[in-house]
Amino acid sequence: MKPKERQIAILDYLSIHGKTPVERLADYFNTTGTTIRKDLTALEEENKVLRTYGSVILAAAANEEGDLPITNKTNINLEVKKRIAAAAVELLKDGDSIIVDSGSTVLQMVPFLARLKNLTIMTNSLHIINALVSLDCEHELLMCGGTYRTKSGSFHGILAESTFDKFSFDKLFIGTDGFDLDLGLTTFNEVHGVSKAMCHAAREIVVLADSSKFTRRSPNVVCPLNKVNTIITDKGIDPEMRRILSEEKHIRVIIA
Repeated sequence: MKPKERQIAILDYLSIHGKTPVERLADYFNTTGTTIRKDLTALEEENKVLRTYGSVILAAAANEEGDLPITNKTNINLEVKKRIAAAAVELLKDGDSIIVDSGSTVLQMVPFLARLKNLTIMTNSLHIINALVSLDCEHELLMCGGTYRTKSGSFHGILAESTFDKFSFDKLFIGTDGFDLDLGLTTFNEVHGVSKAMCHAAREIVVLADSSKFTRRSPNVVCPLNKVNTIITDKGIDPEMRRILSEEKHIRVIIA
């Protein structure tokens, strides 16, 4: 089978089977992993597929998966997200000022914040504000304005971005759709300007990301790796990825 024919067949296979390990494709097409990876590189350059660590998915399907409504995302890998969130709160002390983004993993931090006192918390997430209010704690809550996005339950646009430009916070806790060693944090969300503004408004950036996000490349870049201070993830992270982040990128990696 010629490369172009095999690449078309790969797209057909992925459309039926969804996210697939690279080695499974090699077995199915009776060829080597090296040959399949060359095919996937060509398809990725044409924006037809997206590769995660060891697997591949159609770009269109990945977009649908990555931009699910927040109510759907919340229950995906929930126990892992809770452990990551609990580890994130351990980085805080009474009186800290923080930004929390609208990600589903960051949302899981809220119950653990009840044990702290006098936090200043700013967010663009309506879901997080409502959850914080229900804690009935003495935290100071700030919320940006902007255009409401129903799918994520959060506010975006020029007004939201300009609000964060006026503040300076101790830490930002942010989730991500993708994490790439070259690009940094990436997202499927096309209205990601507010996430960039959050990164500029915090002295320290803490990324909350389960291990499935690593080497997954989404279309829009939010923050380069040289701005990230800490990553909190789970034990599923590839050891080589962890080594590179710690030793070469000088980022603190916490395994929840």
